Amino acid sequence: LRTRCEIKNINSVRSLGRAIDYEARRHVELYEAGERPVQETRHWHEDEGRTTSGRSKEEAEDYRYFPEPDLVPLVPSAAEVAAIDASLPALPARRRAVLAEAAGVAPADVAVLVDRGQDTFALAAIAEGADPARVLVRIENDLAVDDWSRVSPAAFAALVSMETSGELTASQARTVLAEMVAGGGDPAAIAARLGFEAMDTGELEAVVEAVIATHPDEWARFVGGDDKDRKKMAGFFTGQVMKATRGQADGRLVAEILGRRAGG
Repeated sequence: LRTRCEIKNINSVRSLGRAIDYEARRHVELYEAGERPVQETRHWHEDEGRTTSGRSKEEAEDYRYFPEPDLVPLVPSAAEVAAIDASLPALPARRRAVLAEAAGVAPADVAVLVDRGQDTFALAAIAEGADPARVLVRIENDLAVDDWSRVSPAAFAALVSMETSGELTASQARTVLAEMVAGGGDPAAIAARLGFEAMDTGELEAVVEAVIATHPDEWARFVGGDDKDRKKMAGFFTGQVMKATRGQADGRLVAEILGRRAGG
Protein backbone atom coordinates (compact mmCIF):
# COMPACT_ATOMS: atom_id res chain seq x y z
CA LEU A 1 0.00 0.00 0.00
CA ARG A 2 1.11 3.54 -0.66
CA THR A 3 0.69 6.67 1.44
CA ARG A 4 -2.37 6.66 3.68
CA CYS A 5 -4.75 9.54 4.30
CA GLU A 6 -7.40 9.67 6.99
CA ILE A 7 -10.69 11.38 6.13
CA LYS A 8 -12.90 12.91 8.78
CA ASN A 9 -16.28 14.65 8.89
CA ILE A 10 -18.12 11.83 7.09
CA ASN A 11 -21.68 11.40 8.32
CA SER A 12 -23.35 9.00 5.90
CA VAL A 13 -22.66 6.01 3.68
CA ARG A 14 -23.24 8.22 0.64
CA SER A 15 -20.66 10.70 1.89
CA LEU A 16 -18.25 7.84 2.53
CA GLY A 17 -18.51 6.71 -1.09
CA ARG A 18 -18.11 10.23 -2.45
CA ALA A 19 -15.10 10.92 -0.23
CA ILE A 20 -13.36 7.71 -1.26
CA ASP A 21 -13.99 8.45 -4.95
CA TYR A 22 -12.64 11.96 -4.55
CA GLU A 23 -9.51 10.84 -2.69
CA ALA A 24 -8.85 8.05 -5.19
CA ARG A 25 -8.91 10.56 -8.05
CA ARG A 26 -6.74 13.00 -6.10
CA HIS A 27 -4.10 10.36 -5.38
CA VAL A 28 -4.04 9.20 -9.00
CA GLU A 29 -3.65 12.76 -10.25
CA LEU A 30 -0.77 13.37 -7.82
CA TYR A 31 1.09 10.22 -8.87
CA GLU A 32 0.52 10.96 -12.57
CA ALA A 33 1.98 14.42 -12.00
CA GLY A 34 5.08 12.89 -10.41
CA GLU A 35 4.12 13.91 -6.88
CA ARG A 36 3.31 11.90 -3.76
CA PRO A 37 0.36 12.36 -1.37
CA VAL A 38 1.15 13.61 2.11
CA GLN A 39 0.31 11.29 4.99
CA GLU A 40 -2.26 13.40 6.79
CA THR A 41 -5.76 13.84 8.12
CA ARG A 42 -8.12 15.47 5.62
CA HIS A 43 -11.56 16.94 6.15
CA TRP A 44 -14.51 16.09 3.91
CA HIS A 45 -16.73 18.97 2.75
CA GLU A 46 -20.11 17.56 1.79
CA ASP A 47 -21.42 20.64 -0.01
CA GLU A 48 -18.28 21.03 -2.11
CA GLY A 49 -17.66 17.34 -2.65
CA ARG A 50 -13.97 17.55 -1.80
CA THR A 51 -11.42 17.15 0.99
CA THR A 52 -8.97 19.66 2.40
CA SER A 53 -5.80 19.18 4.40
CA GLY A 54 -6.04 18.97 8.18
CA ARG A 55 -2.99 17.94 10.19
CA SER A 56 -0.14 15.72 9.11
CA LYS A 57 0.73 12.41 10.73
CA GLU A 58 4.27 11.40 10.01
CA GLU A 59 4.64 8.12 11.86
CA ALA A 60 2.60 4.96 11.99
CA GLU A 61 2.29 5.41 15.74
CA ASP A 62 0.28 8.56 15.11
CA TYR A 63 -2.32 6.34 13.51
CA ARG A 64 -1.99 3.73 16.24
CA TYR A 65 -1.02 1.04 13.76
CA PHE A 66 0.33 -1.28 16.44
CA PRO A 67 0.79 -5.01 15.83
CA GLU A 68 -1.55 -7.30 17.76
CA PRO A 69 0.42 -10.29 19.08
CA ASP A 70 -2.71 -12.41 19.53
CA LEU A 71 -3.67 -12.07 15.87
CA VAL A 72 -1.53 -14.17 13.57
CA PRO A 73 -1.25 -13.34 9.86
CA LEU A 74 -4.09 -14.83 7.82
CA VAL A 75 -3.57 -15.55 4.14
CA PRO A 76 -6.59 -17.48 2.80
CA SER A 77 -6.14 -19.50 -0.35
CA ALA A 78 -8.13 -18.81 -3.50
CA ALA A 79 -10.12 -21.99 -2.87
CA GLU A 80 -11.03 -20.87 0.64
CA VAL A 81 -12.14 -17.46 -0.61
CA ALA A 82 -14.24 -19.11 -3.34
CA ALA A 83 -15.84 -21.49 -0.84
CA ILE A 84 -16.75 -18.66 1.52
CA ASP A 85 -18.12 -16.59 -1.35
CA ALA A 86 -20.25 -19.51 -2.54
CA SER A 87 -21.71 -19.97 0.94
CA LEU A 88 -22.87 -16.37 1.24
CA PRO A 89 -26.52 -15.57 0.43
CA ALA A 90 -27.30 -13.37 -2.55
CA LEU A 91 -27.55 -9.68 -1.72
CA PRO A 92 -30.89 -7.88 -2.21
CA ALA A 93 -29.74 -6.12 -5.38
CA ARG A 94 -28.88 -9.44 -7.00
CA ARG A 95 -32.15 -11.00 -5.86
CA ARG A 96 -34.09 -8.08 -7.33
CA ALA A 97 -32.25 -8.46 -10.62
CA VAL A 98 -32.95 -12.20 -10.83
CA LEU A 99 -36.68 -11.88 -10.11
CA ALA A 100 -37.05 -8.83 -12.37
CA GLU A 101 -35.48 -10.73 -15.26
CA ALA A 102 -37.72 -13.75 -14.70
CA ALA A 103 -40.84 -11.57 -14.54
CA GLY A 104 -39.86 -9.17 -17.31
CA VAL A 105 -40.15 -6.06 -15.15
CA ALA A 106 -37.85 -3.44 -13.65
CA PRO A 107 -35.95 -4.31 -10.42
CA ALA A 108 -37.85 -1.57 -8.59
CA ASP A 109 -41.12 -3.40 -9.31
CA VAL A 110 -40.06 -6.42 -7.25
CA ALA A 111 -38.43 -4.56 -4.35
CA VAL A 112 -41.35 -5.21 -1.99
CA LEU A 113 -41.30 -8.97 -2.60
CA VAL A 114 -37.54 -9.14 -2.07
CA ASP A 115 -37.78 -7.07 1.11
CA ARG A 116 -40.43 -9.49 2.42
CA GLY A 117 -38.37 -12.53 1.45
CA GLN A 118 -40.93 -13.76 -1.08
CA ASP A 119 -38.74 -13.68 -4.19
CA THR A 120 -37.81 -17.38 -4.04
CA PHE A 121 -41.51 -18.26 -3.78
CA ALA A 122 -42.32 -16.00 -6.75
CA LEU A 123 -39.55 -17.53 -8.86
CA ALA A 124 -40.82 -21.03 -8.09
CA ALA A 125 -44.39 -20.07 -9.06
CA ILE A 126 -43.18 -18.52 -12.32
CA ALA A 127 -41.15 -21.67 -13.02
CA GLU A 128 -44.41 -23.64 -12.68
CA GLY A 129 -45.75 -21.72 -15.67
CA ALA A 130 -47.90 -19.08 -13.98
CA ASP A 131 -48.22 -15.63 -15.54
CA PRO A 132 -45.33 -13.56 -14.07
CA ALA A 133 -47.25 -10.28 -13.86
CA ARG A 134 -50.20 -11.89 -12.09
CA VAL A 135 -47.84 -13.77 -9.75
CA LEU A 136 -46.26 -10.50 -8.62
CA VAL A 137 -49.62 -8.79 -8.12
CA ARG A 138 -51.16 -11.64 -6.16
CA ILE A 139 -48.13 -12.08 -3.88
CA GLU A 140 -47.67 -8.37 -3.19
CA ASN A 141 -51.35 -7.66 -2.57
CA ASP A 142 -52.67 -10.90 -1.09
CA LEU A 143 -49.74 -12.65 0.56
CA ALA A 144 -48.75 -9.72 2.76
CA VAL A 145 -49.28 -11.88 5.82
CA ASP A 146 -47.00 -13.22 8.52
CA ASP A 147 -47.56 -16.90 7.74
CA TRP A 148 -48.19 -18.10 4.19
CA SER A 149 -46.20 -21.32 4.60
CA ARG A 150 -49.27 -23.49 3.90
CA VAL A 151 -49.34 -22.23 0.30
CA SER A 152 -46.96 -24.13 -1.96
CA PRO A 153 -45.54 -22.50 -5.10
CA ALA A 154 -47.19 -25.18 -7.25
CA ALA A 155 -50.64 -24.63 -5.71
CA PHE A 156 -50.22 -20.87 -5.96
CA ALA A 157 -49.22 -21.17 -9.62
CA ALA A 158 -52.30 -23.31 -10.26
CA LEU A 159 -54.50 -20.64 -8.67
CA VAL A 160 -52.94 -17.89 -10.78
CA SER A 161 -53.47 -19.99 -13.91
CA MET A 162 -57.13 -20.47 -13.00
CA GLU A 163 -57.50 -16.71 -12.72
CA THR A 164 -55.68 -15.84 -15.94
CA SER A 165 -57.61 -18.48 -17.89
CA GLY A 166 -60.93 -17.06 -16.70
CA GLU A 167 -61.90 -20.02 -14.54
CA LEU A 168 -61.93 -17.68 -11.55
CA THR A 169 -62.59 -13.97 -11.29
CA ALA A 170 -60.09 -11.76 -9.47
CA SER A 171 -62.42 -11.60 -6.47
CA GLN A 172 -62.84 -15.36 -6.42
CA ALA A 173 -59.09 -15.89 -6.72
CA ARG A 174 -58.50 -13.70 -3.68
CA THR A 175 -61.11 -15.66 -1.71
CA VAL A 176 -59.56 -19.01 -2.66
CA LEU A 177 -56.09 -17.74 -1.79
CA ALA A 178 -57.29 -16.63 1.63
CA GLU A 179 -58.57 -20.18 2.20
CA MET A 180 -55.21 -21.58 1.10
CA VAL A 181 -53.33 -19.29 3.48
CA ALA A 182 -55.55 -20.41 6.35
CA GLY A 183 -55.44 -24.14 5.72
CA GLY A 184 -53.55 -25.00 2.56
CA GLY A 185 -55.18 -27.20 -0.03
CA ASP A 186 -55.74 -27.45 -3.76
CA PRO A 187 -57.18 -24.29 -5.36
CA ALA A 188 -59.44 -26.21 -7.74
CA ALA A 189 -60.94 -28.21 -4.86
CA ILE A 190 -61.45 -25.07 -2.78
CA ALA A 191 -63.08 -23.26 -5.71
CA ALA A 192 -65.46 -26.19 -6.27
CA ARG A 193 -66.36 -26.32 -2.57
CA LEU A 194 -67.14 -22.60 -2.60
CA GLY A 195 -69.25 -22.94 -5.73
CA PHE A 196 -66.89 -20.91 -7.88
CA GLU A 197 -67.64 -22.46 -11.24
CA ALA A 198 -66.73 -20.70 -14.44
CA MET A 199 -69.75 -19.25 -16.23
CA ASP A 200 -70.41 -20.26 -19.79
CA THR A 201 -69.97 -17.30 -22.17
CA GLY A 202 -73.46 -17.77 -23.57
CA GLU A 203 -74.91 -17.80 -20.07
CA LEU A 204 -73.03 -14.64 -19.18
CA GLU A 205 -74.22 -12.89 -22.34
CA ALA A 206 -77.80 -13.73 -21.39
CA VAL A 207 -77.31 -12.15 -17.97
CA VAL A 208 -75.82 -9.01 -19.55
CA GLU A 209 -78.78 -8.77 -21.94
CA ALA A 210 -81.22 -9.09 -19.04
CA VAL A 211 -79.45 -6.36 -17.08
CA ILE A 212 -79.46 -4.06 -20.12
CA ALA A 213 -83.18 -4.65 -20.64
CA THR A 214 -83.84 -3.77 -17.01
CA HIS A 215 -81.92 -0.47 -17.22
CA PRO A 216 -82.68 1.17 -20.61
CA ASP A 217 -81.88 4.72 -19.48
CA GLU A 218 -78.48 3.76 -18.15
CA TRP A 219 -77.81 1.79 -21.34
CA ALA A 220 -78.61 4.86 -23.44
CA ARG A 221 -76.04 6.82 -21.42
CA PHE A 222 -73.50 4.05 -21.93
CA VAL A 223 -74.04 3.97 -25.70
CA GLY A 224 -74.47 7.68 -26.39
CA GLY A 225 -72.71 9.44 -23.53
CA ASP A 226 -69.27 11.00 -23.38
CA ASP A 227 -66.21 9.14 -22.09
CA LYS A 228 -66.97 10.06 -18.48
CA ASP A 229 -70.59 8.86 -18.75
CA ARG A 230 -69.55 5.71 -20.58
CA LYS A 231 -66.97 4.82 -17.93
CA LYS A 232 -69.45 5.45 -15.13
CA MET A 233 -72.14 3.33 -16.78
CA ALA A 234 -69.65 0.54 -17.53
CA GLY A 235 -69.00 0.31 -13.82
CA PHE A 236 -72.72 0.35 -13.13
CA PHE A 237 -73.51 -2.51 -15.53
CA THR A 238 -70.54 -4.57 -14.38
CA GLY A 239 -71.76 -4.19 -10.81
CA GLN A 240 -75.28 -5.25 -11.76
CA VAL A 241 -73.98 -8.32 -13.60
CA MET A 242 -71.78 -9.26 -10.65
CA LYS A 243 -74.78 -8.91 -8.37
CA ALA A 244 -76.93 -11.08 -10.63
CA THR A 245 -74.25 -13.78 -10.88
CA ARG A 246 -73.25 -13.57 -7.21
CA GLY A 247 -69.74 -12.57 -8.15
CA GLN A 248 -69.15 -15.45 -10.55
CA ALA A 249 -68.88 -13.31 -13.69
CA ASP A 250 -65.48 -12.40 -15.08
CA GLY A 251 -65.29 -8.61 -15.13
CA ARG A 252 -63.09 -8.61 -18.22
CA LEU A 253 -65.62 -10.71 -20.14
CA VAL A 254 -68.44 -8.47 -18.99
CA ALA A 255 -66.57 -5.45 -20.35
CA GLU A 256 -66.00 -7.21 -23.68
CA ILE A 257 -69.67 -8.15 -23.99
CA LEU A 258 -70.80 -4.62 -23.15
CA GLY A 259 -68.40 -3.23 -25.75
CA ARG A 260 -69.64 -5.59 -28.46
CA ARG A 261 -73.27 -4.93 -27.54
CA ALA A 262 -72.69 -1.18 -27.82
CA GLY A 263 -71.02 -1.59 -31.20
CA GLY A 264 -67.41 -0.94 -30.25
